[in-house]
Amino acid sequence: MPPHRRLLAAALASALLAAGCASTTTGSVATDGRSRSQLLLVSSETVTQQSLQYYNEQNAEARQDGTLITSGPEYQRVYKVMQRLVPQVATFRPDAARWPWQLVLINEDTVNAHVMAGGKITFYTGLIRKLKLTDDEIAAVMGHEMAHALREHSREKMSQSAAGDLAVSIGGALLGLGSGATQLASMGKQLALDLPFSRSMESEADLYGLELAARAGYDPRAAVTLWQKMAQQGGGGGPAFMSTHPASADRIAALQASVPRVIPLYEAARMQR
Repeated sequence: MPPHRRLLAAALASALLAAGCASTTTGSVATDGRSRSQLLLVSSETVTQQSLQYYNEQNAEARQDGTLITSGPEYQRVYKVMQRLVPQVATFRPDAARWPWQLVLINEDTVNAHVMAGGKITFYTGLIRKLKLTDDEIAAVMGHEMAHALREHSREKMSQSAAGDLAVSIGGALLGLGSGATQLASMGKQLALDLPFSRSMESEADLYGLELAARAGYDPRAAVTLWQKMAQQGGGGGPAFMSTHPASADRIAALQASVPRVIPLYEAARMQR
């Protein structure tokens, strides 16, 4: 490779490395206090704005379909869990306790829940009804989704995608690759970077969520029973290599190994209630 190309490649690598030396939160007891560095090229404001737009569009569509639930016993049950978990987010990042956390419940059979940047949480009734979730299991789901928001995984994923696409584009130009070779490199980038990081984020959210639930006085062992139920539904199944989610058996094993670390937090919270 000519010297000028080596210099350009080195400059790109240095810029990405410098951008990656950041972390959105402190570490978790469930992760032995470690806090992974994150690549954060995209601004938090950009991601939050885009997330809010999608959240509003989702709610408008559900309202039009008559499936949006914002009150009633089922909604209040999930909302109560969220309200107990919200004060605990300050453990990982104090500013998050001031976020406008919101919850919507959508009346669909979908076994799912998700979170938008900034604390906009969506639950689907299918998740609660089909899995017959206990409050402790709802807290496991809620903690997991809140952890995604705290760790700004959407922002990180967008940053990884932007950096990866840039690296593939520059790398193809530097090496004189044709479009076919560049597409193969892009596919390899997806398998080697995007999917593993997505699995890593899911596992990370499991552990941070475990601590959030425990600190709020919800039994962290419910995270294990939750994913056992999910496995029976087919959630998290399929080959782990090609999935953005950890295999159910791996997920359950990791949670079982981490539960003892947060049990003291759960017991202390229960004594204070």
